[in-house]
Amino acid sequence: MDKLVLFNRSNINKLLNKRTGESKFGQYVQVLPSISNIYENLKDLDVKYVIFGLPEDVGVFANYGKIGTSKAWDATIKVLLNIQSNEYTMPESVLILGHLDFSEEMEKVSKLDQSKKKHLVKARELVGRIDTQVAYLVEQIVTAGKTPIIIGGGHNNAYGNIKGASLALKKPINAINFDAHSDFRQEEGRHSGNGFSYAYNEGFLNNYFIFGLHKNYTSDKILKSLNKLENIAYNTYEDLEVTKELKFKKELNRASDFISESPYGIEIDCDAIENINSSAKSPSGFSTNKTRQFINFFAAHNNAKYLHICEAAPTSKTASLIGKLITYLITDFIRANNN
Repeated sequence: MDKLVLFNRSNINKLLNKRTGESKFGQYVQVLPSISNIYENLKDLDVKYVIFGLPEDVGVFANYGKIGTSKAWDATIKVLLNIQSNEYTMPESVLILGHLDFSEEMEKVSKLDQSKKKHLVKARELVGRIDTQVAYLVEQIVTAGKTPIIIGGGHNNAYGNIKGASLALKKPINAINFDAHSDFRQEEGRHSGNGFSYAYNEGFLNNYFIFGLHKNYTSDKILKSLNKLENIAYNTYEDLEVTKELKFKKELNRASDFISESPYGIEIDCDAIENINSSAKSPSGFSTNKTRQFINFFAAHNNAKYLHICEAAPTSKTASLIGKLITYLITDFIRANNN
């Protein structure tokens, strides 16, 4: 785990904004003292959730996307540590692990040109290296009996999350993806648009449900591919929120029936949320409250094995807002899952 940078008390204290008469979330979360053996250190620790960051946008670059997803982790941790510590936020059940340091890969990508095919090949090779690190860390956390909450990066990291959880559980897992896009594109080298197709074709992903697919941004080729596969189901944003042909609560139940009989991961792509700065920001999407309801619903099941929130790309002006958004989603997950 040469890429893992542990979070410590000194990091927390630098970010805490203490106020008289209040206790903050960051004062009561746990941290690891050593990086020597992640599994052994976590196994007997009295926490349920392990939060870590993926500050990278290599996979987004490799998919012709707009970079910036590397900044979501820092934006989130500054807000998360400073929410209130109380019976509703349950910081004692949380360990802040740290982040995987992909600065070397980011530096290499900064010198590449998206318009050149040879450069894209290099970027996609770098994504493969990131996959290895993410999958290993998720595998260690799940094997130790804890629930990973993974923040930041592009949706390329769905592959590592799924693979890691699958290896830990020794069987394929299911996934529910709250997303405007299927991320089921062809295997053309790894990037943020094909994490699920790689995981599916390599046997790590079994049932896969895409919630809120946008009709304007799903190719005919992908639709035909999705429609042919029995292990894949979806609904569209337009049918849910524009024509109202489908009811949100009924679709939550249909998706749950499709994935919840076996262990599953929850993937949240911030592209699906209206007017949130992301790699593919959209003026049309689900509200923040609908997103929170979605997480609350799927986190409540015992088979929910991880949460991944990705693709948010905060700017200096939107960092606090995006940090608050992701923090709400994290605490919604913990509250629902801890019951």
